[in-house]
Amino acid sequence: MNGRVGALLAALLAAMLIVAIALAPAGLGETGIRADFAARNLAPQSGHLFGTDQMGRDMLARSLHGLALSLEIGLIAAGLSVAIAILMATLSGLGRGTDRIAGFVTDAMLAMPHLMLLILISFALGGGTAAVVIAVAISHWPRLARILRAELLQVAAAPYIETSRALGRSRVFIIRHHILPHLLPQALVGFLLMFPHAILHEAGLTFLGFGLEPSRPAIGVMLTEAMRHISAGRWWLALFPGAMLLALVLAFETLGSALRRLITPREAQC
Repeated sequence: MNGRVGALLAALLAAMLIVAIALAPAGLGETGIRADFAARNLAPQSGHLFGTDQMGRDMLARSLHGLALSLEIGLIAAGLSVAIAILMATLSGLGRGTDRIAGFVTDAMLAMPHLMLLILISFALGGGTAAVVIAVAISHWPRLARILRAELLQVAAAPYIETSRALGRSRVFIIRHHILPHLLPQALVGFLLMFPHAILHEAGLTFLGFGLEPSRPAIGVMLTEAMRHISAGRWWLALFPGAMLLALVLAFETLGSALRRLITPREAQC
């Protein structure tokens, strides 16, 4: 099996897992959301494979609801972050002055402590879903912007770009028709690799109390609640949601890495 076939199989398996998690809440209904006090604090067993919490909610169903919510937030946050990265890379291609401005803003963002910036933005916006999305989107674009800028400068030096300039095409035309189509595959890979970071930081902000509301079935909320019950021996409240979050993150890492190998022939032969 060569590298390209292996990467394709890994991407398909990771995509199937992600799609299954995204569609799971549609079949669960209120399971994992509605309280059932007759089944409080049950350890993992045949009827509840991941056990139940202090309100009798099935932890497997509740974790799936939480992962679907994380997918939704990660999709919006990573998408906005990629859009900002493409915008900053495009500004770098418009001229030397805009390149300096974009470079200064990118370096300034990279110089800020990442977690502190997330907390400050989320706290300033009052917490909640919108605040988490904005905080993650604003804090995650600089590294991708640097990669896209490097790709843009490399493409801008290509012979066909010089030919387009000689034919009188404007910089905006060249960026739109020649450079941006070349950057989109890199942006897609960057989006997929940024997704797990967005999900982890959403869970981290919620765990620290600066993220989603306690009423939402979020992984961060579940882990926060589990901290109060671990000492009582209810280990399943933290183990299974954390393991499922890790599995989702690894699925996105696998999907992003596999797609990067597929669009880079040199890596696909490894």
